[in-house]
Amino acid sequence: MLLNLCYLLALVVSLPWLLYRRIILKKDREGWGQKLFGLVPRNSSATGAIWFHAVSVGEVLLLKPLIEQTRQTWPDRPIVVSTGTGTGQAVAKQQYPAALVCYFPFDFTWAVKTAIERLKPALIVLVELEVWPNLISQAAQQQIPLMIANGRLSARSYAGYRKVIPLIRPVLGQCSHIAVQNEEYRQRFVLLGAKGHQLTITGNLKFDKVITSRQDLAVLELRTYFGFGPEDLVFVAGSTQSPEEECAIRVWKTLRTSYPTLRLIVVPRHQERFAEVASLITRMTGSVHTRSCQQPGSISDAPRVALLDTLGELGRCWGLADIAFVGGSLSKRGGQNMLEPAGFGAAISFGPNTQNFREITAALLERNAAVVVNNEAELLTLVKGWLDNPSERQQFGQRAQAFVATQTGATQRTIEVMRQLLATNDFAH
Repeated sequence: MLLNLCYLLALVVSLPWLLYRRIILKKDREGWGQKLFGLVPRNSSATGAIWFHAVSVGEVLLLKPLIEQTRQTWPDRPIVVSTGTGTGQAVAKQQYPAALVCYFPFDFTWAVKTAIERLKPALIVLVELEVWPNLISQAAQQQIPLMIANGRLSARSYAGYRKVIPLIRPVLGQCSHIAVQNEEYRQRFVLLGAKGHQLTITGNLKFDKVITSRQDLAVLELRTYFGFGPEDLVFVAGSTQSPEEECAIRVWKTLRTSYPTLRLIVVPRHQERFAEVASLITRMTGSVHTRSCQQPGSISDAPRVALLDTLGELGRCWGLADIAFVGGSLSKRGGQNMLEPAGFGAAISFGPNTQNFREITAALLERNAAVVVNNEAELLTLVKGWLDNPSERQQFGQRAQAFVATQTGATQRTIEVMRQLLATNDFAH
């Protein structure tokens, strides 16, 4: 009851912001019955569902190999995918048309209880670090196994949870299992109160979703759409934030006269900035070729920068990159996923602020498979150097791709944990 009151207070405090997003920004306008009251679509099957919760687009896409393997392993079980954002909903419906896609209920007792009754899950899978006390408690009371998959606990998150150990320990204790990415995270969960028998190191699911073939049909379709020829060298600046787009465009403008086959694709991190970045590119270069315009063609005869302004395609877009800059790293965001360009064997660079991907960053740098650039001038020097020295550029990409190849297998290990939990649940019922 106290937790529900705290949630209500937080909702009241944030109400002006929610109304602003709904009325002015025209966001978050749907799904409120599901969020507040758990009125999600009903699972009409007699078979218990497997319910995956992914907060937003990144987690939705992360789940793809796991959901595909789940469908193969348990073809008769319905699959539910819940998200917390509208963009996550859109991508989930696109990626998993056969799944029941819904909004995740706010962690009010009544909302999660109603959602569980309607979805009838046989197993609940929360991705990475989704700790919702009322949901976890309701699952435990109803003897529904609940696991955290691809569990991660950054130093910052760990420090925050350490302050409320008396509150977090019983919540973790009610989780059926916690499948973590590595030993460091396992130790942090133990220090927060999880028991050894609850924990398994499964590796990082991100590695299993990485595509490594540039002959992938979606990659080839993007190359044709943007009009890139076999002689073109493609520089992709992906998951960017301001001012990273400007930096990448200035680098391209500086180099394009000396390197006329150099092409640039910019991919902003957030959907709401697509129009802003399109205007920026037009202002700085005179024109822009957007993915959303649905007018494929060649940009080889004009100094146009390409803008990928669609959701869910960045993963394949990295397959066009000879040179990659991974954004959110010259800004304060803490970096973005650099595994996708690594899987394709691109020569990778990123800024110094990559604390959200500290382990992967360290592994790439240790293997001399990526380069840190601290500012625009260093990015310019690096890109120019890789254009001048194709052999060095290719070696960086080969080392990155080789690293990815050694890290796969998390999906199958996670499936084994799910198999054990479902077997226990079937026996109990």
